[in-house]
Amino acid sequence: MAEALRRVLTRDSAAWSGEENTPAVGPPLLLLGAPGSGKTALLFAAALEAAGEGQGPVLFLTRRPLQSLPRGTGTTLDPMRLQKIRFQYPPSTRELFRLLCSAHEAPGPAPSLLLLDGLEEYLAEDPEPQEAAYLIALLLDTAAHFSHRLGPGRDCGLMVALQTQEEADSGDVLHLTLLQRYFPAQCWLQPDAPGPGEHGLRACLDPGGLGPRTEWWVTFRSDGEMMIAPWPTQAGDPSSGKGSSSGGQP
Repeated sequence: MAEALRRVLTRDSAAWSGEENTPAVGPPLLLLGAPGSGKTALLFAAALEAAGEGQGPVLFLTRRPLQSLPRGTGTTLDPMRLQKIRFQYPPSTRELFRLLCSAHEAPGPAPSLLLLDGLEEYLAEDPEPQEAAYLIALLLDTAAHFSHRLGPGRDCGLMVALQTQEEADSGDVLHLTLLQRYFPAQCWLQPDAPGPGEHGLRACLDPGGLGPRTEWWVTFRSDGEMMIAPWPTQAGDPSSGKGSSSGGQP
């Protein structure tokens, strides 16, 4: 699943070759970041990317509707792509369990990508490790079921966003350790010094043993526009890598 996110992060940068037309699902991916770090924007960008690949619809699970569609997420808000993203809003862990357990009964084509935003809110309802393990197992089983429905040679990707805290308690650490065991691919969003009127962060993507770790500079302007550039390879001021930050615009 790291490959889908990497395509989002490199689409308009010099690293994008334009030759990767066949999606590579890869292992489940865990997207980690502090509050307001852009997790939802990147999840939505990955949904748009997958919706344009002709591999099936995208299932986007979140506790509440998005207040607005993130801007500048690597591709235009094509109505045809938006129609392929199925948003569902389970308001509680119990409802999320029910939705995942009944996924095999859902009519229509199987999703090619399953996304869950705000995992920490569901885990907070019952912080016991066994409940977290059960939810992880349901997510993995649901993605595996969708892969089976898609047919030979096609898989359903899984990407989950988790909010992190600067001072995590023992329960948060236990949850993260458990998640990292089953989500070998991970992307960390780390705040960095932005320019005037901007919110900046460093995106570090580890594909879970399927390739090298790569990094990008992601900037959110005051109007919500997201811009992406490769992280500078030379040590120094991160602003030195923002000269090519036209990447990521629709």
